[in-house]
Amino acid sequence: MTDSEYFPETISGGYLAIDEEASVRANRSYWDHSAEEYLAEHGSFLGAAEFVWCPEGIHESDIQLLGDVTRQQVLEVGCGAGQCSRWLAEQGAITTGVDLSSGMLEQASRLQKEHPLSDTAVRPTFLQADARQLPFASNSFDIAFSSYGALPFVKDAEVVLAEVARVLRPGGRWVFSVTHPVRWMFPDVPGESGLAVEYSYFDRTPYVEIDSSGEPVYAEHHRTFGDWISLLVAAGFELTGVTEPEWPEHNETAWGGWSPLRGSLMPGTAIFSTRLPAAAQ
Repeated sequence: MTDSEYFPETISGGYLAIDEEASVRANRSYWDHSAEEYLAEHGSFLGAAEFVWCPEGIHESDIQLLGDVTRQQVLEVGCGAGQCSRWLAEQGAITTGVDLSSGMLEQASRLQKEHPLSDTAVRPTFLQADARQLPFASNSFDIAFSSYGALPFVKDAEVVLAEVARVLRPGGRWVFSVTHPVRWMFPDVPGESGLAVEYSYFDRTPYVEIDSSGEPVYAEHHRTFGDWISLLVAAGFELTGVTEPEWPEHNETAWGGWSPLRGSLMPGTAIFSTRLPAAAQ
């Protein structure tokens, strides 16, 4: 969930029904309006060309969930300002990032101008696209990943997963991080008041923020652990691991409902590692 200060027109938020297209419109508008402010607040934490999986601050170089990316075709779904793709490019990957928000992609362009990659890195390609309709041919990528991108913000996550499966080659990896499902039970605040259960884990009603005219300007969707596993299996993926990062002692940064206090008691992030079956011999 978010700080509504990014979007001055937001007047209230709550758990409301919203359809698929309204959710996409709301989130495109939200991230277009908030991209610059979001990077101003969190840019130093995320870096200009770093791969941070989550507010806990876990870096891909430490957990290596994507494996060897050298000369691999890698897709980032919901790339934001493209920091993860830029880091992978420095590791020898050929990276492509897609994001719904033109505002976020403008920030990716700014980072490239202000912090150009080394001469040995292949500059990432960034495209504006709905993750539910990826503009690529089937079997185009060796690896796909998402760090809190796209999936929390769509009602029809099964469509995104099907698209990722389509554009991956047989045997390809798909790894993504999302808010840990148990967090949905707690208010999104970092202090002690955020430690008491307020909501049902089984209530999938999305969190929606609206403006003064009653139009949705942000939407986030909850899925249980079982939901995620069922969706992945239905899309044809094999689950190879789940990472629930512990809060590092050195990270003293609070980010919305993520904080050292809450992080010491409950998981804040779930990272699902999956693979498509290899082609039959």
